[in-house]
Amino acid sequence: MNGAVSLRRQILLSLSIMAVGVILLSIVGSYAFYAVASTLAPGSISETWVPSGIEMLWMVGTIFVALCIAGYVGIRLSRRILTPLNSVAHSLREIAQGNLQARAAPDDQALGETGQLVRDFNTMAERLQSVTREQQFWNAAVAHELRTPVTILRGRLQGLAEGVFAPSAETFQGLLRQVEGLGRLIEDLRVLSLNDSDHLQLDLATTCPAETIAATVQAFSGRLQARGFEVQLQLDEHTAVVCDTFRLRQALIALLENALAHADPGQLRIETGVAAGGYRLSVTDDGPGIDAELAAQVFEAFRRGEPSRSRHSGGSGLGLAVVKAIAQAHGGQAHCERAGKGTRFSVQLPLSA
Repeated sequence: MNGAVSLRRQILLSLSIMAVGVILLSIVGSYAFYAVASTLAPGSISETWVPSGIEMLWMVGTIFVALCIAGYVGIRLSRRILTPLNSVAHSLREIAQGNLQARAAPDDQALGETGQLVRDFNTMAERLQSVTREQQFWNAAVAHELRTPVTILRGRLQGLAEGVFAPSAETFQGLLRQVEGLGRLIEDLRVLSLNDSDHLQLDLATTCPAETIAATVQAFSGRLQARGFEVQLQLDEHTAVVCDTFRLRQALIALLENALAHADPGQLRIETGVAAGGYRLSVTDDGPGIDAELAAQVFEAFRRGEPSRSRHSGGSGLGLAVVKAIAQAHGGQAHCERAGKGTRFSVQLPLSA
């Protein structure tokens, strides 16, 4: 540790300079004192063990100067060590009282670890403030996502209770869709929370996911065709992979929901196979494509490439975050990239556990 070595060196150097100064003051100063005294006032030098008055004055003066040197070195050294520590302690009290903008004052004179401590503390405080802002954003976003279906359910149920709406199969189907949407939102939040706390459990088994993927796409075929998508399946039916088929199906559903919400009608290619030493599941659309800057952020929760369009077409903003969480729980990765005029979303899983 360069910082630790620097601090030790500075302390050792300061104490050594102080010791050398006191020694030189005692030895060289004594020689000089007796040389001057023996020349100018030989009778002032005591011939016994009892010092004379001028010798006593010299000793007191020497002690005083040595104490001044030690005090100067001690004050200067302690100030360079304690000033940043006091700044960190004050900022800690500010943060404990709720002021997350408090920062320790950097000091160019701080030594070794003390200077590093100030920098590390400020980094920690910035991270804490960022996490707090993210949590506040999450709370607001979750409340916003829950508000719409709850408001619709409350209005419809109140209308049914007051006789404004006549009970019908269509009305109850609408209510059921809102409940199903709430269920998906709650499940997505649960998956993300479990993944963040490293408690997302997987039921791993060696299997060939092609059949599960084909069945999932078949279940979505009606909605995809209604939106104008032409589905193309290219599945590897021979490669086995260690995975949780339920979670993989959940990730594929999120990718298909994302395509329904944001992709332009056209070809929708679902492919699986071995790539880059792992098992890849990809969903590729024909447009409108995605910018490179958005591709790096699209897997973050509640991040939408086009908020206005996303709002119009629906979606909670959690689907792709769930895809990333499931991929990471398997030890894999989720990717987003341009593919011609469209976008390719892929889940890369290791072939073995």
